[in-house]
Formats: sequence, C-alpha cells, structure tokens
Amino acid sequence: MTYISTPYFTRGRAIAAVLATGLLLGCAPSQETSAPTAAATPTPAPTPTVAAPTPSDAPLAPITVSGSYWIELSPVIVAANSFYPQQIPVGEGGITRITSRDADMATNAETQLLRETIVNPDLRIIATVTESFYRLVARKSAGIETLADLKGKRVMLPRNTSANYYLVAMLRTVGLTEADVELVPLPPDEGDVLGMSKMSDALLAGEVDAISIWEPEPEDAIHQLGDDAIVFQDKSVYREVFNLHARASDLANAEKRRSIVTFLQALIQATDAVKSNAQAYWPHVSDVTGFTVEEIGMGWPEMEFPVRIIPDMLDVLEEEEPWIAGLQNREPRSREELAVFIDPTPLEEAYALER
Repeated sequence: MTYISTPYFTRGRAIAAVLATGLLLGCAPSQETSAPTAAATPTPAPTPTVAAPTPSDAPLAPITVSGSYWIELSPVIVAANSFYPQQIPVGEGGITRITSRDADMATNAETQLLRETIVNPDLRIIATVTESFYRLVARKSAGIETLADLKGKRVMLPRNTSANYYLVAMLRTVGLTEADVELVPLPPDEGDVLGMSKMSDALLAGEVDAISIWEPEPEDAIHQLGDDAIVFQDKSVYREVFNLHARASDLANAEKRRSIVTFLQALIQATDAVKSNAQAYWPHVSDVTGFTVEEIGMGWPEMEFPVRIIPDMLDVLEEEEPWIAGLQNREPRSREELAVFIDPTPLEEAYALER
C-alpha cells in the first residue's frame, strides 16, 4: 500500500497530523445526499434579539438533538448520555431535521449547511464538534500512481456531499476538474446494507478505479486491496467541518437558549472526557452508532474534536459556496451573507459557565 499524504496547515496555523495504524472508521452525515435545490438565493434571516434570561434554577426547557450515526458524532452522543443534566436520546439525521422541526439541534458537514440554508436561513452554526480528514483510495493496477493519474478514471462517490467536494478540491491541486473523471454512483441499498458500504467491494472487483468517501470505507478498501492500494490525503486541501446547529429563533428564546447553552456546556465536558479517556465511552457510542468498539477505536485518529467554532469557518464557507451554488443553479452568496450563519455567542456563554 502506498500512502501519499500532506500535513494539515490551515491558513497560517499548523496543526500536527494525526498518525494511526490499523482500521479507521468514521465520518460524515448520512443526510448529505438529500438536501433540496433552489434557483434563487433568499436573504438570510437576521439573528433575532435575545430575550431576557431565565432564572438559573428554573427547569430546563425540553430540547431534542440529532445527528447521523458516524464516529464524529461521538462527543454529542456522550454529552447527551453522560453530561447533560437530563439524559436525552440522539436521533438519527442531519440539519434537515431542524428544518422539519423534528430536532432543535443537529449535526452536519459544512457543505450541507450551505445547501440547507437556501431552504432554511434560520440555521446557525453554534459549535464545531469534529474535524474529519478524508482520503481517496485507488488501485495501482488501474494505472494510478499520482493524483493526476485519476484523469479518465472511474471514481465512485456519493454525489453532492463533502466526499464529492473532497474529490473536487484534490483534483483542483493538479489542474483537473470533475469533468476529467468518470463519476460512478453508489451501488443501491439492500435492506439494512447501505450502498455506501459496498464501495470498497466495487473497488476490489475492478468495477471502479478509485473511491472518495468518509470512513470506514477508505480503510476497508486499503485492507482489501493490500499492496495494490494507493492513498491520497492532503489535510491542507480539505477537512470536513462537522458542526452542531440550532435555529436563530430558538437562540432568541430565553428558555430554549438556556437549554442549548447548557447542552453546549455538556458538550465541552464530554469532549474533554473523550479526549482523556475515550475507551470508557466507546461502548455507548457503539450502541448508538452500530460500529464495533474496535472500529471506533481504529477510526479515532482521523478525527479531531475542537468543541469550538474553527477560526477559519467563514473562510471555509466562502471557499465552498461557489461549488454548492453551481449544484443548486444559483448565484453564490457573499461573505457577508454567509457570516450570518455563524453564531459563536452560545458557545461563549457555555465556556463562561465552565469558569
């Protein structure tokens, strides 16, 4: 197996690359493929004024939280089960569940925030739960030794997702575009078996030449291909920014905001806990996500858990917005319009409670 990797440097700030061996498993929201398109861009709704605070000894207003069941959801799962004052279940699904009012908070990749805010401009990023690093896996036997060798090759990926954008971003570094490769759709789902989980099998069978996807499929493909595998990873080009979101209208409601801030405080505590003793929480994460404890442990090194809004969040949104706009047949929004979707104040309040 050949591994071509570039360390992670983000806009002047170096972050040490996470090194790992063995199986890796994890990443990105299952709701990514179902966001609607739109021809016009509505003006983002301004964040409403926050109402007067609720007394600190008042009962917490009920809240619901949701997220697709991948490894990057782990801090949210732990917060809901072990650190929030009341145990609450974590439903499955991304930010479309906020739009449908099936959840008050939900996680998703930043690409999906850009898509869904066309439908629901009330969405706000309130914390970055996880930064997840993607990999392209290809077959050397398909004549692939460098990234440029992907030209004319068959690449399987879920369309319009963060994995799709990762391919776009990586191809751009060698002067290629999506048009230079043959995009192959995922195999169909069969009962409880997702088509996404068959990608490594398709690669091994020679049905495709490369795959772009979040864990666990890259690691599964690496192990299946053995010496025929070649891996491309550039952490400076792209990382998934897996955020927690809420409604601006809920953040303007004093009772609801207090519950959201309290959950963020629990998320801070849960993140500290999983960083210091991750194995203690993996069994519960396994129960929720369906991944084995071994899979979770092997996938852990491809994740970082900042529990803050990353410093370059607005830069990331601005950089990816033209690609999303093209998918939705609309004009890209300005940096100023995108800035509305980031609200750091609830997390600031949560950190203040920790002092």
